[in-house]
Parts: sequence; structure tokens; C-alpha cells
Amino acid sequence: MAIAPRLEIRQTTALVMTPQLRQAIQLLQYSNLELAAFVAEELERNPLLERAEPPEIEPEHAPADAFGDKESSYAVDLATSAHEQHPSLDAGARRDLPLTENDEWEGEDAGARFGLGGRTDFSEDQRGPEEFLESPRSLYEHLAEQLRLEFADPQDRLIGAHLIALLDTAGRLTTPSETIAATLGTEVERVEAVRLRMQRFDPVGLFCRDLRECLAVQLAERNRLDPAMATLLDNLELLARHEHRQLMAVCQVDADDLREMIVELRTLDPKPGAGFDPAPLVLRQADILMRHAANGGFELELNPETLPRVLVNHAFLARLAPQANQEVRLFLNERLAAANWLVRSLEQRAHTILKVAGEIVARQEAFFRLGVSQLRPLTLREVAGAVGVHESTVSRVTANKTMATPRGIFELKYFFTPAIGGLAGQIHSAEAVRQRIRALVEAERPDAILSDDAIVAALRQEGVDIARRTVAKYREAMGIQSSAQRRRLKALLD
Repeated sequence: MAIAPRLEIRQTTALVMTPQLRQAIQLLQYSNLELAAFVAEELERNPLLERAEPPEIEPEHAPADAFGDKESSYAVDLATSAHEQHPSLDAGARRDLPLTENDEWEGEDAGARFGLGGRTDFSEDQRGPEEFLESPRSLYEHLAEQLRLEFADPQDRLIGAHLIALLDTAGRLTTPSETIAATLGTEVERVEAVRLRMQRFDPVGLFCRDLRECLAVQLAERNRLDPAMATLLDNLELLARHEHRQLMAVCQVDADDLREMIVELRTLDPKPGAGFDPAPLVLRQADILMRHAANGGFELELNPETLPRVLVNHAFLARLAPQANQEVRLFLNERLAAANWLVRSLEQRAHTILKVAGEIVARQEAFFRLGVSQLRPLTLREVAGAVGVHESTVSRVTANKTMATPRGIFELKYFFTPAIGGLAGQIHSAEAVRQRIRALVEAERPDAILSDDAIVAALRQEGVDIARRTVAKYREAMGIQSSAQRRRLKALLD
């Protein structure tokens, strides 16, 4: 068999992921805030793109995006004509208005000129009461003030300031005293003496090594740290497992005394430092807005507060192109193609998101009207088939997206739950079954604690065909204790 080089021509089909296709897929799975950040980068990179401000529309003239016409609401403006007039990018600054002899701006109101700051003669103070409120002090400021009052020795103050700097968010001190002493060049005993005195700072229980010491300091401040309570603190793991009989034997107390001790522990603060410097509340704005329509249905629209609006600045291109050389023309053509592709991608994204969200609302309408008990099983494939897109597209649309509904803000993924069969052939949503299990447990009486078998029987009476191990799995996932633990806890506290 001879071996020789040869040329062959073959025809094959293959899916090629172009950069534009990758960008479109990436935009689809972005949330509105992530999309806004991406568009901001594109605006800096592409001189032919500009941000379009939403037009001010009177409420009575605002278009209603009916649920039956889900594709009518878009947050993208398209420049369909090369002759469309847009604000010039090189426009000059605003023309200064002339002054009158009374030193007033013509055509403007004094209140409008200076806003909430008041008049130029300071005869009015339009500041609100919230501007006079004192901002809350941080934990470190609160402790630093007590440190200056408690210690007069400069070295003790230095040690105390170092201990304050080492506190974690819960108020714990995890760095060993030996390490602190070596860092500051002092004795371990002196560090411990300062730490023990600072444990009585307000709030009591800071600068402790662990939970047991934190609770012990608070009990000692109340003069409640007796031997039985100290033994209970030494066996917190038994308390966590609700081993009350063993705790009564170890602490040498009866059931009433143990109940009082547990109630006393519940009044303590396990993380005394967490009350200060709360984490800033992060408000995530919904990507999709849903509201009741006048005809009894629902209306959907993309959130205009977070959705970027962009258009292609053809006027700027028309002014620049005639004087451009060949290299600049190539650059402008490339930027124009990228800008047009981005605008079309944003439009297609808006279409797809509204179509998918509309189909979800149509299938889960009973949930929005009656509550979680009416949540229906739903899969990505069902929505994809109804909308006419691939299942992976629905997955990308529902990723990182939230919808503000009359029942609250939900992630789109929340509405996709597996099905649980019913005794009469019907199907139930797994999320609805989980919430029903929680409701049964919360409604149980101390003398009638429901076991997993009892919950299965109750659900079967309601037509839900579910196994005991499934009930146990759902119960553990929701953090609900077993029937034996709930029985011991309620018997002790009631």
C-alpha cells in the first residue's frame, strides 16, 4: 500500500459559537443589574453607542402592557433611520441665563433654583427631621469610649485598643493571649487581666473565646452562674440534642429547675457584638414587574429602573464618516456592527424574558391568586415547548432573574418544582407539599406531636401520595426537628 500526500474536499455541518452568539447567550442569563454594568462598559468602549433616557409619559397616557400582549413592553430603543436626529455628542455647555437687575434668574423659581437647601437669605430651613438624626455609633466607637473611662494606665489602654481591633462581628476574640502578648511585648497575665475586665463592657459578653464563656459572663453579671448552671454550660451539646433526661442527671436538678435554666439561657445574647454595625441592607430590584390588570388578569413588564436603554448614534457617524480615512472607516464599520448587534441582542433578550415570564405566570396563575398551596409542578421543558425555544434558553432566562409579584419578590427558578403524585391521579408541587408539612408541624399540640408516619397519613387524607422517607427529607431540609425532639422540647417548655 503506497503512502502519498493527497488533497480532499469534504462538506460537513458544525455549530460554530461566534463571539456575537456567545454575547447573546451571556446577555440572556444576566440580571438587569449585571446587564447595566455590561452596557456601561460597552458605552465606554463604543463611541457610536449612547444611553437613551426614558421619555416622560403622563400616567394616564402610559401604554398598558397587557398580559395577553407580553411582547409589547421593551426597554430598548432602536434607531431605525440614519437620518434620525439625536443629541449631539459634542454639544456645548448649557447657555447661562441672563441676570436681571434684582439678581434673579429669568424664568426660574427661587425654590427650584436652590432645591431643598432653602432661600439665599436663609430665611427658610427646608431640611427634614431625618437630617438631624445622629448616625448610630459603631461597636468600636462604643467600646473605645468605655476603654478611656475604665483604664487610666496607658499600657492597659494600648492592650484594650488592640483587643477591640481583634474582635470579630459576633464580639468574639479568637486570637490567643500569648500571640497578643508577644505582639505588644507585654505579659500574658496582663493581657488576660485587661480582657477579663473588658468582658463587663456594654454589651456584656464581648471578648470571650467561645459560646460557653460568653454565656457564663452574662450569667455572672446577673448573679445566676450557680454550679448547676455552670454544669449546663459545660454540656451545651446535650442541650442542642434535647437530651433533657441526661441533663437533669448531670446537673442534678428536676424537670422544673431545668426548664427555668433553659428559659434563662434563652434570654442571653450568644452574639453580643452582632447588634452593632449591622450589615447594610442590600435591596435587590426585581428584573420583572407584575401587577393586576384592569381586566382581572396580570400585566408584565421589564423593570425600567434597572434596565439600560441604548441606541446607535447615527448622527455622530454621519458627521464623522466623510472626513475619515480608510483606517478610521474600518474602525467605524466595526463599531457600528457591534452597536447594532448589541441593540438587537437587547431587543431579543427583552422578547424572550417576557415570553418566558408570561408563560410561567399563565401556568402558575392559581399560586398568585390563592397562595403557595396552589403551586403547580412545572419543568423547563414544558415552558420551552409552549414558548417555542430550547430548554437551555429557558434555563438561562430564569437564572439570576427575580419577579416582583403581588405576593412578594420571587426568583423565577422558584416556580419550577418537581411533581408528587396524588391518590386520585392528580399531581402536586413539591414546594406546596413542603409548606403543608411545615403548617402541620406548626399547628400540632404539645400532647399530639406528629410523627413522620402521622404526617404521611394526614397528607394521604388530602390526596398526596408521599413516602415516609420523602417527608423526613423535606422536614430535615426545612430545619424541622424529629418528633421525639419536638416532644421533649415542648414538654419541657410548656
